[in-house]
Amino acid sequence: MVIGVGVTATITFHPARASADENSDRAQVAQLGSRIAQDGALVQSLVVSYDAAQAHEAVVEAQLAAAHARLEADRRAQMKSTGVLRQLALNSYMSGAGDNLTMAMFDTGDTIQLATEQQYTQVATAGLNNAIDAVAIDALHAKSAQAQLKSAQSQAQASVQQLAGARQAAQAALTRDDTLLAQAQGNLQALLAVEARQRAAAEQAAEQAMAARAAAAQAAAQAASETSASHPVDVTFSPSPGSYADPLRDINALTPERIDQGVDYSGYGPIYAIGDGVVLTAVNSGWPGGTFISYRLSDGPAGGLVVYAAEDIDPLVAVGQSVTARTVLGTVYEGPNGIETGWANQSGDGTTMAIDAGQFSGANSTAFGANFSQLLASLGTPPGVPQNDPPTGNLPPGWPAW
Repeated sequence: MVIGVGVTATITFHPARASADENSDRAQVAQLGSRIAQDGALVQSLVVSYDAAQAHEAVVEAQLAAAHARLEADRRAQMKSTGVLRQLALNSYMSGAGDNLTMAMFDTGDTIQLATEQQYTQVATAGLNNAIDAVAIDALHAKSAQAQLKSAQSQAQASVQQLAGARQAAQAALTRDDTLLAQAQGNLQALLAVEARQRAAAEQAAEQAMAARAAAAQAAAQAASETSASHPVDVTFSPSPGSYADPLRDINALTPERIDQGVDYSGYGPIYAIGDGVVLTAVNSGWPGGTFISYRLSDGPAGGLVVYAAEDIDPLVAVGQSVTARTVLGTVYEGPNGIETGWANQSGDGTTMAIDAGQFSGANSTAFGANFSQLLASLGTPPGVPQNDPPTGNLPPGWPAW
């Protein structure tokens, strides 16, 4: 039996590397998990093979013991038959019926050979000669079987030893993989914790900067109040027949977060347009991640209004492109910012209705954000998390409700 044991390649792990890449760690964890499953299956198969080899060795040893016992019985029968011949030869000699060759019966030489050469035909009967021949042949068979069983026993013992070594090697590889996996998972958790803190800080800084720009642009406007009316804004829209669909329906690990200018979410996967429309913008460096996809709805209850999806999205549309509820606007990735979606201002220049109306001060829920959260909830998306109730500001007259 030939036993093969795979040699596992070593994965170098650097737990102290400050710049370790999260995607690399995720891939390493997945690879180690797969390898541990393979090593576990190998160990299990080796244990089964080892047990089978031990059982085979025990069977061979039992057969060898039986053959040895049979050989000893044949030897005793041979000695008994030889003794009978010697007694007959002695009787023949004493009675004068034998010749000089009869004296050979008293020698300690090979009596089986003499019997087979028929040199005792004057002393022993033909039946006795046949019995001696049968004993000798059976003894030869027993010796042959014993030799074969000894060879089988040696092979079985070698297989058991080889399987024991292979099982120990596989178990050691499994233990090493378990250690590496624990280290990789620990490193990944540390990276995710750092990333979460960085994401929160970056998002807060971006929101504060955006609020500061809005305040500077509206220096004459009154500061936003969580319970007061927002600045009046000029909005032109034309409700018409049409329907909308959940834009986040295929996002994996979708998690709703706070309502602010719009609604924040985390997750990864494709993001769709809500309904029919035309793309106004795809990028804007003022937003975290540099993405600000805006499109003007062409029909439905919010016909003429502009929707935006921003932050950690790889855009897949271009300015001027027509979209429908089946159009993928971009791919949401697991970045430090997540995504934000809501109502943009009419120009599609990268600002929001909440900013234009002076409702947003950096971390509060706005009337426009709450309204868009209600729209998403009506389409089957989990709503966002309010930061204040009621939200800051009011909606323009005639704004669609959901």
